[in-house]
Order: sequence, then C-alpha cells, then structure tokens
Amino acid sequence: MFGVGLPEFAVIAFVAVLVFGPDRLPDLAKQAGAMVRKARRFANAARDELRDELGPEYSDLELRDLDPRTIVRKHIVEAMEDADAEEKAPRRRGLRTLGEGEIPPYDVDAT
Repeated sequence: MFGVGLPEFAVIAFVAVLVFGPDRLPDLAKQAGAMVRKARRFANAARDELRDELGPEYSDLELRDLDPRTIVRKHIVEAMEDADAEEKAPRRRGLRTLGEGEIPPYDVDAT
C-alpha cells in the first residue's frame, strides 16, 4: 500500500509510539480509521452522483478513469493497436482490381 512495506510500517509505528505515547495511540488510530471511512464514503458518493448525472452509458465509470495519466495512456495504447492493425493489413494504394469482364473507367481529363 503506497509503496510502504513491513520495515517502513514498523518504523512509522515505532515513531508514532514515541511521539504520541502508548496511551493516546489507540484513540488516534480510531480517528484515522474514521477519517478514511468518511473519505471513502465521500468519494463513492461523488462517483455515484457523477454516474447519475452522466447517464446510463457511463454506468461503469470509475474515478480512476478520470485521471489524466490514465486517459492519455489509454489513447496511446489504442493508437498503437490501430497502427499495428494497419501494418498487418494488406496495403492497397487506392487501386482496386477489376472483376472478370469489367471495363476500366475512362477519364477524359487523364488522357
């Protein structure tokens, strides 16, 4: 979580015990938990309100989808996939083959 491993978490806990003391630490942990729950409720309410306002076509919208980095990354991946598909497709330079017995078009200006 947030790039914090067990050793870093142990150091944070040790410093918290030294700074706040063992008596106040449970109350502070309880307050921190309440703040996290309140922030999560607020974010979920904002997401649900945004979904309601945008309509049913955005029913699968997640807040992380609105991150500009995610949007740019998504468009870059789509562009790369399109470029790969174009490379794999046979190249035809606007020319089409004539069917059997078909007469080629005649252009007065071209002759």
